[in-house]
Amino acid sequence: MCPAPLENNQLNLHESNGENGNGYGWFNNAIPDSPSSSPGSSRAASPMMFQSFEATLSEKLKARLESKDKFYSLEFFPPRTKAGATNLISRFDRMRAGNPLFIDVTWHPAGNPAGDSETSSMMIAHAAVEYVGMESMLHMTCYGSSKEEIKSYLNKAKDLGIRNILALRGDLPNIDATWEIDPEKLNFATDLVKFIREHFDDYFTICVAGYPTGHPEAESYEMDLIRTKEKVDAGADFIITQLFFKASTFKKFVDDCRAIGITCPIIPGIMPVQSYDSLRHIVKLSKLSVPEEMKEIIEPLKDNDDAIRNYGIHLATNMIRDLFQSGYAPGIHFYTLNREVATTAILKQVGLWKNEMKKPLPWRLSADPNRTEEEIRPIFWTNRSKSYVYRTRHWDEFPNGRWGTSDSPAFGELKDYYLFYLASQSPKNELLEMWGKDLKSEEDVWGVFTRYITGELNEGGVKIRRTPWNDDELSGETALIKDQLAKVNQQGILTINSQPSANCVPSSDPVLGWGGSNGYIFQKAYLEFFTCEENVLAILQILGRFPGVNFQVVNKSGSVNVTNIKGKKPVAVTWGVFPGAEIKQPTVVDPIAFDHWKTEAFGLWTAQWAALYEADSQSRKIITDISENYYLVNLIDNDFPQGNCLWQVLDEMSSRRKLNEMTDLSQSLAGWVQVQRKNSLYY
Repeated sequence: MCPAPLENNQLNLHESNGENGNGYGWFNNAIPDSPSSSPGSSRAASPMMFQSFEATLSEKLKARLESKDKFYSLEFFPPRTKAGATNLISRFDRMRAGNPLFIDVTWHPAGNPAGDSETSSMMIAHAAVEYVGMESMLHMTCYGSSKEEIKSYLNKAKDLGIRNILALRGDLPNIDATWEIDPEKLNFATDLVKFIREHFDDYFTICVAGYPTGHPEAESYEMDLIRTKEKVDAGADFIITQLFFKASTFKKFVDDCRAIGITCPIIPGIMPVQSYDSLRHIVKLSKLSVPEEMKEIIEPLKDNDDAIRNYGIHLATNMIRDLFQSGYAPGIHFYTLNREVATTAILKQVGLWKNEMKKPLPWRLSADPNRTEEEIRPIFWTNRSKSYVYRTRHWDEFPNGRWGTSDSPAFGELKDYYLFYLASQSPKNELLEMWGKDLKSEEDVWGVFTRYITGELNEGGVKIRRTPWNDDELSGETALIKDQLAKVNQQGILTINSQPSANCVPSSDPVLGWGGSNGYIFQKAYLEFFTCEENVLAILQILGRFPGVNFQVVNKSGSVNVTNIKGKKPVAVTWGVFPGAEIKQPTVVDPIAFDHWKTEAFGLWTAQWAALYEADSQSRKIITDISENYYLVNLIDNDFPQGNCLWQVLDEMSSRRKLNEMTDLSQSLAGWVQVQRKNSLYY
């Protein structure tokens, strides 16, 4: 396969870098030949290896151990408020960029951990799996719960796509309570592991806790080792340890575990010291002793959190390097305390942070095992993948191979734009700083869109990092055409989605690449935007000179909904060709799905932007008027080998609109569409 010559208006694409495979047995049939780190390296393996969610966490751990690729995982606890839950999901999004192998979410019996609220352990873990696309493990304690309750918790976790459990006994409800064994209930972690295996076989990967200095309630360190072996023998797949302060403590624990026949992976739990008070609190809960040499350093710094955090980063970094170099630790589990600065700093220092995430598909995958066969999505939700997953969460099957017919797609309605996993990452005051506290005209709105594209600061000196239709900064792919996008946004073509054309781009390309090695990527240029009726009419009037362009135009009410795609059949706009595999078509433009998307797209004007302002304000009126009167348009340039003619289309639109205004042409958009339908040109 040879790339076609580049046209003048086609992208200047990157050279391909060679990639070498490494034998992950379970992965070979999924995506061929992905790179990995060299044996013994502390650099994380290619994210490509572990962005497929077909393999279980146990299989992924085994693959990492066999290849000696180091990894890390992160622990979080559920917050107390809905705002805290929204912030935590935002943190998941940021931490996902570094490619953790998995995260886990703690279980607090007093806080209804299996409930449906946004602050429950179950829903936080579910949101991480379903909407963030992270392999997630749910803590579960058994003390005080009946077998029926535990079974219902596990069934619910399974239904929500959670397939990893950290099985724990749990603590007494209060410190003065007396420990009592109830033969009708599960009393120990070993009982919980056995129960899971008995009722769910191998569906769940099971982790158990290990205590490098012995459990504080154990008769002795040696007896606690025996209890740990019982948990593993009952069916646990791996161990994560309690925190410790010296590498030698973990090394001794591993040696002792191996001596009594424990052969499963043992992952050290590391808690970076972040403040004097948090250290005291954790030590009190875990009943650990802080080494004297640590006390001598920390005590004089107890009122300086920055100094203590820097010391904690230094201490954890050195300990991790020791454990990696000595071969005792296959990876690291971080107790983050729901913070990210210290953990991220340590990961970067030890070479585990890996932010060049190669994608199996061009959109973010859900980690829900029910969606592992999903291969195709409409392009409209590219920047709102969480919303798409939410609206299709009840589907029994997901498109695989081809999008197929969508005569009656069952897209669920999006009634609540503020579900904690769909809400904006920015608070109201920050959004106002970006989008304008006092809008004077539609042109002010155009400026917001333009500055989002260019990265220029607004009049208040604030960078616009997101819009209602994109909660992230500009992607690398969009940046390739940002100059053209900025130009059209200045003219009131308010773009919310786009992709450049690509012809035979290597799948290893750092910007446009996805999928396995030695493949080639193709894309049709795509543009989606809001604009006024005058612009839409001018576009439709000149499109006859561009026979390779498909379009669809809709308004908020749906009274105008017109396309030149005959039969309203889906149009593939991205595909990949890979050795020994069928052609993949992961994104399509589907006119029927666009009908469902338009409700959400128009709704975001009012739900996330107009709602920031007082009800009778000029700012709210401007946004509401745009929502009511603008049209949503998508354009596809099917002649991808020639580059991208859509910019020429919009230039011609401007010329035709000027002509319309000069000749006082009063023809309405509805009238124009009616004539074209009579001529069987529009559908």
